[in-house]
Amino acid sequence: MEMKLNTDWKELIKDELEKSYFKNLRSFLDDEYNKFPHSIFPGKEEIFSAFNTCSYANSRVVILGQDPYPTRGHAHGLSFSVQDNIYPFPKSLKNIFKELESDLGLPIPTNGNLQRWAKQGVLLLNTNLTVREGKPDSHANKGWEQFTDSVLKKLNEERKNMVYLLWGSKAQVKSEFINTTENLLLMAPHPSPLSAYRGFFGCRHFSQTNNYLRENGKDIIHW
Repeated sequence: MEMKLNTDWKELIKDELEKSYFKNLRSFLDDEYNKFPHSIFPGKEEIFSAFNTCSYANSRVVILGQDPYPTRGHAHGLSFSVQDNIYPFPKSLKNIFKELESDLGLPIPTNGNLQRWAKQGVLLLNTNLTVREGKPDSHANKGWEQFTDSVLKKLNEERKNMVYLLWGSKAQVKSEFINTTENLLLMAPHPSPLSAYRGFFGCRHFSQTNNYLRENGKDIIHW
């Protein structure tokens, strides 16, 4: 199975794609897409959308989620994002927009496609990049975690003054890879209805991100 990676990330992670664990992951995904051709999300061509929409050179913020949405038509390769025509928004995304409104006074957007963030330098990454319909965590422990670990490690080694937003316990496990003396690490509960009231609401991650970027001479994100 070919995974399309067409930005400068290709050079950075090409060695990772040749490792035995990733070849095993690719074999597993081949089987999954063959057995359930319409029930593995996102589609094959969108697996690396986070990297294809936000180039390595432009990356300055990482928002790390968990799984892609397991609901048909929702996931398109960017964490928490949905296509333009998806209504109502998934509840986690709706809560993100509520916090954005509370934090920066911005109105709730009319669509949930977060490509507008990605194109500004926000890497919208999940810990696992694929999932089977209706089965959260169905592609956990198959190799994606090791892959996303490697991405974060490389970013941490090569780049400074990045902002890392880790939402939810599965994302927060990766905090160990972040050098907090040279980057800003912000953590909060997952924005799902089950946990948003435990500290996601009121975290003010959006304003904190822009304040840090501004202080370090970088363009802010127009959320």
